[in-house]
Amino acid sequence: MENSLFKDLNLSDARSENETREEYKLRLKQNRQVMKIYNTVGRENFQQMFPEGVNYDMFKQLTKEANEKQNQVTS
Repeated sequence: MENSLFKDLNLSDARSENETREEYKLRLKQNRQVMKIYNTVGRENFQQMFPEGVNYDMFKQLTKEANEKQNQVTS
């Protein structure tokens, strides 16, 4: 049996007990982004794009890169 592409994601709409409101809203936003890509490209293409699956650390890197580009533009 193959591994789930979403095994590292919490796709539940319920807020966990140890999760702040801001973390909850951010997690839901990131889940929507992942599902949008998945629904747009399809299962097979999504597996090719993310063979190891997806996780929330991907978003940290993307946010860091976006902030660096924004800082270069404003400088």
